[in-house]
Amino acid sequence: MDLLLLLLRVAGVCWLPGWAIFRLPLADRDRRAALPAEERAFWAIVLSAATSIVVVLALAAAHRYSFERLLIADGVLVVALAAAARFDVRLGPAARRAGPAVIVPILLAVFAAWRFLPPAEYIIGGKDPGVYVNEGIQIAQRGALVAADPVVAAVPGFARDLFLPSDRPADEYLAPRFMGFYILDPDRGRVVAQFPHVFPASIAIGYGLNGLTGARMAVVFWGVLGVLSVYCLGARLLGRPAAAAAALLLSLHVIQLWFARYPNADIVMQALLLAAILASARAHVDGDAFFAPVAAVLLGLLLFLRVDAVVAAAAVIAGVLLGYAVRQRFHWPFWPPLAAAAALAWWYYTGPMRAYVEVPLAFLWRVPAWQFIALAALGIVLIGLVAAGRRSDAASRRVTALLPPVLTVIVVALAAYAFLLRQPGGKLTDYDAHALRTFANFYFTVPALIAALVGYALLARSIFWRDPAFMLTITAFSLFFFYKIRIVPDHFWMARRFVPVILPGALLLVAGAALTGVRGRLLFTRAIRGPIGIVFLALLAVHYARAARPVVEHVEYAGIAARLEALAARIGDDDLLIAESRDAGSDVHVLALPLAYIYGRNVLVLATPVPDKPTFAAFLDAARTRYRRVLFLGGGGTDLLSSRWTVEPIESVRFQVPEYDSPRNAYPRFSKQKEFDYSVYVFGPRSTEPPPDTLDVGVGDDLHVLRFHAKEQSNGITYRWTQAQSFLVVDRVPPGAKTLVLSMADGGRPAAAPAADVTVLIGGRALGTVRVRGGFRDYEVPIPGEVAAAAAAGGEPVRVTIRTPAWNPLRTLGTNDDRDLGVMLDRVAVR
Repeated sequence: MDLLLLLLRVAGVCWLPGWAIFRLPLADRDRRAALPAEERAFWAIVLSAATSIVVVLALAAAHRYSFERLLIADGVLVVALAAAARFDVRLGPAARRAGPAVIVPILLAVFAAWRFLPPAEYIIGGKDPGVYVNEGIQIAQRGALVAADPVVAAVPGFARDLFLPSDRPADEYLAPRFMGFYILDPDRGRVVAQFPHVFPASIAIGYGLNGLTGARMAVVFWGVLGVLSVYCLGARLLGRPAAAAAALLLSLHVIQLWFARYPNADIVMQALLLAAILASARAHVDGDAFFAPVAAVLLGLLLFLRVDAVVAAAAVIAGVLLGYAVRQRFHWPFWPPLAAAAALAWWYYTGPMRAYVEVPLAFLWRVPAWQFIALAALGIVLIGLVAAGRRSDAASRRVTALLPPVLTVIVVALAAYAFLLRQPGGKLTDYDAHALRTFANFYFTVPALIAALVGYALLARSIFWRDPAFMLTITAFSLFFFYKIRIVPDHFWMARRFVPVILPGALLLVAGAALTGVRGRLLFTRAIRGPIGIVFLALLAVHYARAARPVVEHVEYAGIAARLEALAARIGDDDLLIAESRDAGSDVHVLALPLAYIYGRNVLVLATPVPDKPTFAAFLDAARTRYRRVLFLGGGGTDLLSSRWTVEPIESVRFQVPEYDSPRNAYPRFSKQKEFDYSVYVFGPRSTEPPPDTLDVGVGDDLHVLRFHAKEQSNGITYRWTQAQSFLVVDRVPPGAKTLVLSMADGGRPAAAPAADVTVLIGGRALGTVRVRGGFRDYEVPIPGEVAAAAAAGGEPVRVTIRTPAWNPLRTLGTNDDRDLGVMLDRVAVR
């Protein structure tokens, strides 16, 4: 029964709205009824997804979204459309029956879904994927794009700098809530996520369908739909064999596999943009007026997905205008929806999403003037071509004949320059200069790049005008993103800007060159064309499958959802959890976002690892009147010890989750383990009991260490590695203290590294230097009487500075350990 209910809900949001829209008896229904059965089904899904997302965004903008309201709205829409059509929703005799060819896209969809499942469990904060997931779940839970966060509103004004500091003028408050979430109004707790909301809206739909699992599945849906978009677009442009080959290669490719599991907006752009290009071709080339507003709505949605979607919209519009210049059909219903979407996008990005566009605007301000001049010149040329083409048939024929070869020469020349000649220099970085060759060498293969350029030349000559928007879009994206794609030095798979158009478009060009591009006049050229192309595509498929094999069994952060659920269960609805800051030196802060925005706990994140203690004490007093308990979540690196309160450990957890390799300037190679090590503490009132004189580092020490590495254990000894400069907080230094005793080891420091000379300071006063050699043993540093007296007089914990010449195992020994290491510290005692 539960499965049946789930299927009905899926149909309600992903099938029925588009089914009803597609079957409306308007705009020459018989024309689109004659489309292949698989494309009719594709449009039902695409139109349903677009409709449901528009409904989600509209309801959330009005602070009224819920999944039940979405179902009601979609249901009312379906019934209203059917009633307006007098329930005439049968396509009639013009509809072609589903033939054997329909099995191809079905098999592609099943294969892609099987390959892309299960999705990543990337629900933590810290990077874009987790922000997207939490953003979508927030829409589902709170029903709004700009949500009210009561935890933010409850922070007293005097304590905001502890958690919510704003670097803006007083009349322009903007502060980070979590990474990717900004506070617009602290008094009312108004918080908005700073990623556009189309992809999060689909995550909200997935959450309504099947909770957190459904939210994670949203990206798989878009990955599969992207594969089907490639097939449907390719089938119209190149024929079914080439379309199937391109779609299969895309399904096998490691990048598609990775990003169909890993939350990102680029995979959504792939599906929607390729569908928009197909709709534009159906409207303006094939003459089906129904698809003109469909293309406009899909392009309009892209404006609320990523700000760089303006490149896509501009390329498609340019294709439409060029088609108009050569006397292709020009459907006016394309323009009003697109203009309305652009106007809404202007309000959207200058209003609630203003922080999001600050980075793109800053980039634009740095763009050289000649590039703006070049873009303006291209616009003038486009207008001139349209005017000339419409003025005379002769000019139209010249545009038709000359534009494809001219464009081909430009593209091939720029590709040859980028691949063979472009070198870094001046402001041109190595990762920008080598972007195309990196893409070819690491992802696409050089033979495939050559085949894509051959395909571009052949298709531009033969079928450019069958879909000018496709050719112009792949050209525009390649020019823009290979100029500044920034593949290196980031994690290579984070350089995803070629996912929406460049990768699928290039694969369509490769398939076109292999299977449809050569029209030999001699019999033997026709005889060898097919086998050679098939062998080339097969070899490419084998290569892609082998390259993706290490990723197939990998699920990023698998198991972390269960860990977070267990942690959330330890925190009551009336507790307040304070998490350590991003600058504390560990990754524990990334758990705060899902605890707050998925599991509904009251969470604040410290803005600094060294908060002002009098202010924090006042905040604790205020918080205890509102919350039952005030807890702290940390992994080491926050100075929160004080005589004004006590901090008692209640839980200590260490676990690992799989995380794929992310080296700099190298290809990712294998799955490794990411460790989380944290403790949960509860704040209590001032204590009258004297604190212990000895601290065991590596056990419940999170509030005693700053700028240390993570806890470790060896041969029953717990310890931490220091860095070049680390800080240790001891609970007290009695007035009669004579010696600070540190149990340390050099950790097998190699001869090529500097000696482990440890200098110890209190309050800027150097106490002495000791040379650490070999395994663990005690090293004593004298405490001058005046230093002990001054430390004791304050009555507060004392910070001890430990300085050591650090060494790096990766640089010194060539190992995988890239940490800067000082010495191993086990115990500290004041005597």
